[in-house]
Amino acid sequence: MNRKFNLGHELFQSLSKGIFSTALVDFSRTKSFRLSKGMLLVLALELSKELKSKSGQRRVGVVLPPGAGGILANLAIFFAGKVPVNLNFTSGPSGASSSIRKAGIETILSAGVMREKFPEFPWTNQIFDIADWTNRRKKKKFSLLWKLFLLTLPLRRIARKRTGDLNAKNGSEAALLFTSGSSGDPKGVPLSHENLLSNCEQIASTGLFRKNDKLLANLPLFHSFGFTVAMLYPLLNDLVMVCSPSPLDLKSTLRAIEEEKVEIVLGTPTFLRGYLRKAGIKELDSVRYVIAGAEKTPDGLKEKWEAFCQCDYLEGYGLTESSPGISFNLPGNGTREGSVGQLLSSIEAKTIHPDTGAELPVNSTGVLCFRGPNVFTGYLEEPDLNKGVIDEKGWLITGDLGRLDEDGFLFIEGRLSRFSKIGGEMVPHEKIEEMVCEVLEFDLVEDMKCAVVGVEDTYKGERLILFVTELVDFERLRKNLLSKGISNLWIPREIKVIEEIPSLASGKLNLAKLIEIAEKST
Repeated sequence: MNRKFNLGHELFQSLSKGIFSTALVDFSRTKSFRLSKGMLLVLALELSKELKSKSGQRRVGVVLPPGAGGILANLAIFFAGKVPVNLNFTSGPSGASSSIRKAGIETILSAGVMREKFPEFPWTNQIFDIADWTNRRKKKKFSLLWKLFLLTLPLRRIARKRTGDLNAKNGSEAALLFTSGSSGDPKGVPLSHENLLSNCEQIASTGLFRKNDKLLANLPLFHSFGFTVAMLYPLLNDLVMVCSPSPLDLKSTLRAIEEEKVEIVLGTPTFLRGYLRKAGIKELDSVRYVIAGAEKTPDGLKEKWEAFCQCDYLEGYGLTESSPGISFNLPGNGTREGSVGQLLSSIEAKTIHPDTGAELPVNSTGVLCFRGPNVFTGYLEEPDLNKGVIDEKGWLITGDLGRLDEDGFLFIEGRLSRFSKIGGEMVPHEKIEEMVCEVLEFDLVEDMKCAVVGVEDTYKGERLILFVTELVDFERLRKNLLSKGISNLWIPREIKVIEEIPSLASGKLNLAKLIEIAEKST
């Protein structure tokens, strides 16, 4: 990829080639509609002109689901030389207000239907309704067609000058994302042009995806998986995005997969479980690859997918801070049981001791650290936090525990936040959850039915609380766990029954919410 241009220029270059080919198919309405690369480009250029004149701020908010509107909004912001900030409209007013304040956002691109659906969202005074704007443009169809025609001429070189700041450097901020907030307040992650372009190039270098492949694009745009892998990568590499408004909208999603013969399904295990519950064999018959990330795949889910539709279920690993891709399993010899694949090109990795920070030898479990062109340089307005996240040599210290084997395959053991230190021993929450599900015969493939959190304890430092969605005989559970060889130290001291295990819009466990419930009830 030619790095002399910023994202706006690269996106323009990609969309202006083959302007009559399909860029996306949107299933957000009763009747799906298609948008060509050329028409998407023309509309984005037109919208960018209005954004330049109506918004003086560098960062512009976006509150839209994946689909034509959300993709158009992000493209226009890039072309206007501004920074898109896709805001999490599911996190509640507090988290969203914090993000808006930190980003200094005054203008938000959204639609009336979103404002009606999320009335408690902390809307700013300057709302640009992209649905109204698009409807007005439909009345000027001839003008749009004329501008589309101009893209076929050498004049497109002139238009290219309108696609962002020509002086923007690769290292300057291109987009601002916020972490999921699974264990606390969302943190701002500024990603540069180089970060995002590098990660798209790294993904392309795997050779997994083909030109014109149809990719399911229904992950939230405020999540790095949805932003980079499901939107930027297809736009830059000539894949067709098949959009539905949410991975929780199973009817729309399965209809999109079946009607458009989608070959690549992206998702978190939480969402991917839902598809298998509702789908008939014909609805998923076209799927060639399932790309899973953002959380650990439960035992049995990979095998169930591969048996259901003859696909390859490929698990990867990434972080918002790395744009997000770090490693990826590939078909055949590119996969190793239990791993999240080999590192993408140009990424270095090491593990360090969680207490001393000393670098550990190969195959030793420790805190994972990464360095590469796709890794960010620090959180927004978090100078104290950044000291422990990015070291002086540019290593990202993740807080995830894992190891690298002799062949460079990466294995994830869990997050430090999902361990408790009890009696001097590191106790893994996820391992306890697996054992509890095995004893209680909970089907991990079907649903999330239990979760473990640690809360402060005066005598032992921390104590474990088990959340379940149905009544459990505690004494019987304890005896069965002990009979399987689990340490008494690992057995939760309390069980709490809740209606459902809370999750985030990304599909991840909402750890902050569980801890809040635990602390209120103790």
